[in-house]
Formats: sequence, C-alpha cells, structure tokens
Amino acid sequence: MDDPQQARSALLREPNFRWMMGGAIISALGDQFTMIALPWLVLVSTGDPLKMGLVIALMSVPRAIFILLGGALVDRYSPKSMLMISKYVNTVLLGVLAVMVFSGHMELMPISALALAIGFASAFSIPAGTSMLPNVVAPAQLPMANGIMMGIRQVTMLAGPLLAGMLIALFGDGSRAGGNGSAAGIGIAFALDSASFLLSAWTLSRVRLLHAAPKAAPEPVLRAVGAGIGMVWNDMALRTSMLYWGLCAFVVGGAMQVALPVLASTVLHGASALGLIMGVHGAGSLAGMALSGVLGKFRVRNFGTTVLLVDVLVGLLLIPLGLVLATWQAAALLLVIGVLGGFMQVAVFSWLQQRVPRAMLGRAMSIFMFIFMGVAPLSAALTGWLLQYTTLAQLFGGAGLFLVGAALLAWLLTPMGTIADGAMPPAQR
Repeated sequence: MDDPQQARSALLREPNFRWMMGGAIISALGDQFTMIALPWLVLVSTGDPLKMGLVIALMSVPRAIFILLGGALVDRYSPKSMLMISKYVNTVLLGVLAVMVFSGHMELMPISALALAIGFASAFSIPAGTSMLPNVVAPAQLPMANGIMMGIRQVTMLAGPLLAGMLIALFGDGSRAGGNGSAAGIGIAFALDSASFLLSAWTLSRVRLLHAAPKAAPEPVLRAVGAGIGMVWNDMALRTSMLYWGLCAFVVGGAMQVALPVLASTVLHGASALGLIMGVHGAGSLAGMALSGVLGKFRVRNFGTTVLLVDVLVGLLLIPLGLVLATWQAAALLLVIGVLGGFMQVAVFSWLQQRVPRAMLGRAMSIFMFIFMGVAPLSAALTGWLLQYTTLAQLFGGAGLFLVGAALLAWLLTPMGTIADGAMPPAQR
C-alpha cells in the first residue's frame, strides 16, 4: 500500500491498534497531571525548591538504575503483561497520593517514598511500552504507527500541563494565596491520573498480541541483562549507533536543558519567552512526527546517512542560537530543530524495533533509554559548570560545531554512514 493516506486509514481501522492508541491517549494525558501536581505539592507543602528537586530526582534515580532489569523481565514475561502490572501499581500509588492530599496528610517522607515507587514502576513500564508496538501491528506499519503514537504523546505534553494547571488553580493549589490553602486541585489531579492508569489497563487488556515473539528462556535476570548488552555490542550497527547517540546526547543535551532557560532569562523576556520557545519546539516535534507519516520511510541513501545529515543540520542551527536577540529568532531556530528531531525520533524507534530480534527487544529498548537517562544529568551538570566560564554564544556554538564534527567524523571513520534499514543479519540473531 503505497498511498500514505490509505495506509493510515487501514492502520486506524485496525481494532487492535485503536485500543492501544486509545489507552495511550488516556495514560499520556494522565501522566501530565502528575508531572505538574507532584512538584507543586512538594513546593507548597515544604516551601523549599531544593526539596522539590530532590523528590523529582527520586523518581528518576530508580528508573535509570532498574530500567535494564525491566527490559530483561519484559523479554521474559512479554511487554503486555509487564505493562499491565505497572499500570495497576501506578493506579494504587497515585490513588494513595490523592487520599493523602484530600485528608491533609502531606508530609515529605511518605510523598518521597511514593515518588520513589513511581520511578521504580516506570523502570518496567518504559521498556514494556516501547516494545509493545511491534507485537501489535505489521512490520510495514511500524513507522506510521510510531509516528501516530509519538504524535499523541507530543500533543498531550502540550495540552496536558495547561489542563492540569487550570484544574489545580480552579479547585485549590494548596497555597494560602490561592484560596484558604485548599489543595483539592492537587488531589483531583492525582485521582485523575490514577483513574487514567486503571482505564488504560482495561484498554490494554483488549489488545491482542498478533505478532508476539517467543518468550525469552528462563535464566538469571542479571545474566539476561548481560545477554542483552552482549547482543547490542556484538551487532556492529547497534553498537555504533548507540555509542554515537550517547556521545552526541552528552554534549548537546545540556544545551537544551540548561542553556535555553539561561538564554531566556538573560537575553529574552524571562519565563514567558522560555515557555514560548519550548512550546514552539514541541510543536515542531509534533510536525516532524506527522511529516514522517506523510513521507513514509524517507531516506537519504540509507538510515545511517540520514541520521548524520540531520545531525549536521541541527548542529548548524544550534550555532546561531546563542547569538539571538529576540524571542522570534530563537523560536524560528527551535521550530526547525523540532521538526528535524521529531522526524528522526520516529525513524530511530522504528529502526530499533525492526532491527532487534523480538525476544531481545525489551532489553535493547531499555539499553537505548538507559543511555539517554544516564547521560541527561551528567550533561546538565557539565553545561552548568561550563556556563561559569563561557558565554551563551560560545556554548551553543561549541555544541553545534561538536555535533557537525561528530557527524562528519562518524561518516569518515565509522560504519555509521553505511547502516541500512532492515533486520539484524541472521548470523547475529
């Protein structure tokens, strides 16, 4: 089916995919309520931004530590079963948070313990969720299905915080200035997210695994994790790609996380400018994901060359970002960066899902996510340190030149430019 419109219509007519898509919309929207409500709860109950940051960190630490273990268990027990369990666990955890808020028991220690547990559950839900789609749709439908699912996630990231903020402000945000200190809005946000997990678990129960892989043979979990790492390392394309992506994320990721807020506060118009340029970047990502559905499997020569070419373009766009003097200039650059990033995000996930044997997919996706989760805090810390000694122009210029140089060196000195779409060679399976 060559016509993208017909292919999209055929995919959307599949009951299996519709159940999964419906659950994804419900769950992703609910996630945004907790992303707003949890840090706000800590802030209004303690008045300490440092404690708020520590609680948020508590969610990310177990996720990064246990995600490789989660990937091994996904391969052993199937992504659907692990995703179902994680949804039920999150239903209970968020329900407890809602009860605590409604009852007025908002002590830091139990909130921290629940945040830790939510992060632990996500170490299993993330590899399960990213491994699920190849078991639901045909291989030829994967790029389009990924584009739709990632687009849904992007839309909820744009709309969810706005809805959550309105709900919390309307029913009470816990601050005395907000109306007698009522925190009912925060409790309602947690309750809605709890209900979203329960409802999405029901929609997931309606999904049948049409292309399910045989379960991994029972073996010690740590040995299974090692087998997954060994599989990635022994496949030249996977090893080269993940090392390259990890290096680029380490250098460039901090510029987006740390330097952009500094740019907004020192050069542009403060928080409003940051919100605008990040919103534009998110809209660009959504457009890039939609573009992937229109263009299909668009490649310049092959997958690897396309990745490197896009990185060169993004690097060239990063260089002038530190020289902007107006919000519209930063927004224009980030819009194009977002489009390119959204398009490649769909391509990368689809390539990984098609490249890796199904029995190892949970572990491969967990390794992929582990690289970025582990690199993110290190990159942010490095960027913060560098900003003490460099200007924004030097930082963005250096990050952009590094990305261009890394792509060119990868083209010249590594097999990255020769990596094609398709499954792993049989000898490596």
